[in-house]
This record gives sequence, structure tokens and C-alpha cells, in this order.
Amino acid sequence: MNKTTQITTAALVAALLAGGGYWLGQRQAGTATTQASAPSTAKKILYYRNPMGLPDTSAVPKKDSMGMDYIPVFEGEDSSAASGQGKIVFYRNPMGLPDTSPVPKKDSMGMDYIPVYESEVSGPNFVRITPEKIQRLGVKTVAVTAQEVSRSVRAVGKIEIDERAVVTVSPRFEGWIEKLAASAVGDSIGRGQVLFEAYSPDIYAAQQEYRLAAKSAATLAGASSDARAGLAHLTEGGLARLKQWEVPADEIARLKNGGEPRRTISYRAPAGGIVLEKMAIQGARFMPGEVLFKIADLSRVWLQLDVPEQDLAAAKAGSKVKVTLDAYPGEVFNGKVDFVYPTLNTETRTAKVRVALANPGNKLKPGLFAQAELASGTAGKSLAIPDSAVIDSGKRQIVLVSLGEGRFEAREVKLGAHGNGFYAVQEGLGEGEQVVVSANFLIDAESNLKAAVSGMSKPEATTSGSASQPAASKPAEHAGHGG
Repeated sequence: MNKTTQITTAALVAALLAGGGYWLGQRQAGTATTQASAPSTAKKILYYRNPMGLPDTSAVPKKDSMGMDYIPVFEGEDSSAASGQGKIVFYRNPMGLPDTSPVPKKDSMGMDYIPVYESEVSGPNFVRITPEKIQRLGVKTVAVTAQEVSRSVRAVGKIEIDERAVVTVSPRFEGWIEKLAASAVGDSIGRGQVLFEAYSPDIYAAQQEYRLAAKSAATLAGASSDARAGLAHLTEGGLARLKQWEVPADEIARLKNGGEPRRTISYRAPAGGIVLEKMAIQGARFMPGEVLFKIADLSRVWLQLDVPEQDLAAAKAGSKVKVTLDAYPGEVFNGKVDFVYPTLNTETRTAKVRVALANPGNKLKPGLFAQAELASGTAGKSLAIPDSAVIDSGKRQIVLVSLGEGRFEAREVKLGAHGNGFYAVQEGLGEGEQVVVSANFLIDAESNLKAAVSGMSKPEATTSGSASQPAASKPAEHAGHGG
């Protein structure tokens, strides 16, 4: 090869190398530009979404049931652009429980929380307020917690005698009172204590007949069987008449042991207590069945309360009652509801409730007025919210549930017992959810919540993050509870 050919060949190779280097440099520069424009290399991966667009996410890379890789969602991306549902607002429990999360998470079973998109929480039941307005309105929220909800029902009444502890003294024979032992109303009488000595011709004659029959039976021990049987019949008949007339057992025993008949007999108290009424007068004649004394045991008394019909649920048999009286300032008497009467006073709209009270020292005197406090509430703990969180439309009760980022849901709830500033929640809320307790009416005014409430569907419990389908109706009037 000559020198000219060598020079030409070298120049051609140099040109080719220069052109290839320029092309390779441009290609690398383009690649670098493309990589620099891809957000995936510069931004953090938040989570991974289902490749088929299903509402399922994962915090780590995974595959679906078809073996397809989940698609990464980067920080700052519109993660739901592919689905066309808008931005993800929060994540709800996959089992439908009232629990939400602002970031992807798993439940106790390892299932991923389901994203709730902006399009799902827009509508008449949902409200969005800017953070500036929330701060200006002074919105406050509290968590739904489990606690006992109880309230005290107050009523007034009067102390009365326990009717089951009242006895009357009404002899079954005719007679005359010759000596009166219990001489005044208010006397304390013990069971078996002598009330009076009475002369009764019938009882005296019956004693004589018994005594005579008993002596004849002893002298005619060797008589015929018919004679002995007749005397035995007379003897038994005399004893039976004495028992029917309530002659004391010790008197009958004395006669059977050979004692002589007595002109008067002692009439004893059938029960202990206080003499409430005394119709017996010394020397007076009384007839069979005539009431001579009325005695009551005041160791236990009744308190008859007038309870308004709206508070009758608190008056259950066995419920504890605290009783105070003006007669004994600062002293509390404890009792229990003994009976709730089956009728209602239509004029006062109250029902009688009977409370049984112990009466040590007879301090609770019949006729005294008393005040009672009946405890009412739930059996154990239940979910509860402050009464200031409730917006009452008259037909249903609404609360505002905070969904975060200035979003609020107007949710219908079913309420139970009310007391101590709280309502027991039966349906509609889950433990831990945040409800608005302050400025809920201002939110109403700011966001036209009346239209939201009036557009709600018929009463039906909802879970967090689920939107009800609105039904057309006229705006509802609201009434608040609490302050």
C-alpha cells in the first residue's frame, strides 16, 4: 500500500470514529434526559396498587392471583389516575368495620385496607372545609369511646306503712274487757304480749264442760266402751271449741293438766309492732269479729314515689334508690324498688313506684315526704358520644364524623340511654372514630349541611368511608343537645 492510500484510510477511520462517538454521546444524553424526567427514580414509592385496577393495595411488592406484579405508586403521583376515580382520601377496613387509616395498612387478619377515592366521598352526605375555616370556626372533635352511660332520675314521694306488716286484733268470741294492758296509740307491743283481760261466758262454759268431761272419764274408767267413747268425744269437743276461740295454748295445757277453769282469759298480741289504732275501752263489751286494735311492724316501711312516665324505664324492680328527707338533713337512706304499679295517673302523667326501706329506730315515720334518686343506665359499657355531637332533626339523629383533611361525613346514628352528658350509641359509629362536638352548627351554615341531611337515605346504619345514596326530601330542621 502506498503512502497516499494509507493517509486516506486513516482519515476515513477517524471520521467514522468521530461520527460514532457523536451518535453514542447523543444516545447517552437522551437516555440520561429520559431517566431524569422519570419520577420513579427520584421519588419515594408510597405503596403498590392492583395491576387490574381493583381496590387493593400493598405496602410491599407482590403479585396478584394471575401472577402480575403490583404497580408502584410514587410520592406526588395521582395514584388513581388510571382508575379515573380521583385522589385516594383514606383507607377503610376490608371487612367493613368502622375503622379508617390515612395511609395503607393491614388489618389483624393481614388483609390490606381498601382505598376510598375522592369521588366516593363526594355527595350530599359529605362536607369539605378548608383548614383555615376549620381553625376559624373552632371545630373540635372527640373519639368515640366505650363507657357507662347513666343518669339519675329524681322523684318525690311519701313514707307509708308496709301493708304486709299490719295486723288487726279481732276476737272470735263475745266478751267484756275487764283489764286493758295496751292503753294508748303508739305503744310498742311485742309478739305474745298481753293486750287485755276479757270475760267471756262462752269460753268460761266451755272450760267447765271440758273439766267435767275429763273428771267423768277418770271416774268411769271401768265403764262400757260406749260410755268411754262418749266422754272422750265431749272432752275433745271442749278442747276444739277453746282452740277455735283462740284461747292461749298455755291455758289449754293448764286445763289438761287438771287446772281449774278461769273466769277471764288473757288475749295476746298476734304480732309485734306499734299500736296504730285502739278501739278497745276498759269495761266495754265487744262482739265476735269486732276490730279492737291495729298493730303495724315499722321496722320496714314503703316509700311511694310518683315517677313521670318518661322516666319509668329507670324504675325496675330491684333497682337501687337513694332517699333523703328534710327531717334528717345530710342523711341518706338506701332502698330498692319493690314494685311498679301497673296503672298511670292520666292527670299527672305519673306512675306509682314502691320502694322498700329499712327503718332502724323508727326514724322513717309514715307521712313524711322524701326525695328519691333512681340510678338509670346501660348494663356495662357501651360506645358513647357527648350529647353536644348530636344534631337532632326530630325524626333522626345525625353526627358529623371527621374523615381527615377537612372532610366530614353527616352520618345517621341510633342512640340509646342518655346521661351524664353522653349518649349511648347503638348503631352507626365505631370505637375510635372522631365526631365533631363543637361548631357543628357553624359547619352546617358554612357547608349547607341541611341539604346534606335532608338528602340522606332512610335510616340505615353506615360504616366509615361508605357513602349513602341520597334520597330527595325537603331540608330538615335541627335541634342541638348539650352545649
